[in-house]
Amino acid sequence: MHHTISKVVKVTTTTSTMRIPTRNTASFALLTAATAAATASAFTTSPSARRAFVSRASSSASSSPSSSVMPFSKKSVSSSSSGGSHERLPRHRQAGLNMIFGKLFSDGGAFAAGIDYSKLEHPGPELVKAAEEGRVLVTSDKDPNLAVATFAGGCFWGLELAYQRVPGVAHTAVGYTQGREEGPTYTQVCSGATGHTEAIIVYYDPNEVGYDKLLDTFFGRVDPTTVNGQGNDFGKQYRTGVYFHTKEQEDIAKARFEEEKLLYSKPIASELRPAMPFWPAEEYHQQYLEKGGRSGVPQNAEKGATETIRCYG
Repeated sequence: MHHTISKVVKVTTTTSTMRIPTRNTASFALLTAATAAATASAFTTSPSARRAFVSRASSSASSSPSSSVMPFSKKSVSSSSSGGSHERLPRHRQAGLNMIFGKLFSDGGAFAAGIDYSKLEHPGPELVKAAEEGRVLVTSDKDPNLAVATFAGGCFWGLELAYQRVPGVAHTAVGYTQGREEGPTYTQVCSGATGHTEAIIVYYDPNEVGYDKLLDTFFGRVDPTTVNGQGNDFGKQYRTGVYFHTKEQEDIAKARFEEEKLLYSKPIASELRPAMPFWPAEEYHQQYLEKGGRSGVPQNAEKGATETIRCYG
């Protein structure tokens, strides 16, 4: 999936200076804050450094008398159900980012528009509830016999269909994870500013399929040496990864990553990290290829199906 931003900020240069024409000081402050926020998310690997960078950018914008950008607050920390912890950013921080990017790209509020989670079928509602509570599910709230796993393999459409076909997988959902803003939308994630990656969450019966088999599907679909992308899709939102929910999953995945290293001459780029709250994507993305994708021709999601997956439909 390729995404372009139609509105371009023109930059004029001379031999000694670079000027960015703006209508007023407020719009320049918004531009500066937006650029800093995106740069911080894209290039700063340290969470604390990234937060400090974005906070400074927001303060710069809000210092303008005519700017309405809300300053960001300090981080908050929430523990996950799997025993780990992750840092969460309050909703007004997200509101600040939405305001900045909405004004910068003049999208009429599309950047800030939230997802209508009421349209989602199971497991969507329980995933939203867990994410809002800052929890990472180990098993399904509705059916504790089902374990939960998370994978990111570039564009989430094709990877979801691959997991739909695996015997023992009861439910799948596509969404966004490994970022700190709450309730991210497709537009926001595609901007690269939220830190999320497109991902798949899998509900599976451990009595029917083992976690090692789920890893087979993952490594069978991705090139784990590709940095920040897969196929024709590139950007941090397309980075690949295995995000474990339990110590058992972690141990199995670590051993598998060591095996995979021996198969490639280049370093493994896929992430192996604890899972963070999973925010479901918009309803139209769910089971996208099974529904017909871009071409309107449904693809086979039956268990054991082997037809070649057309990634974009």
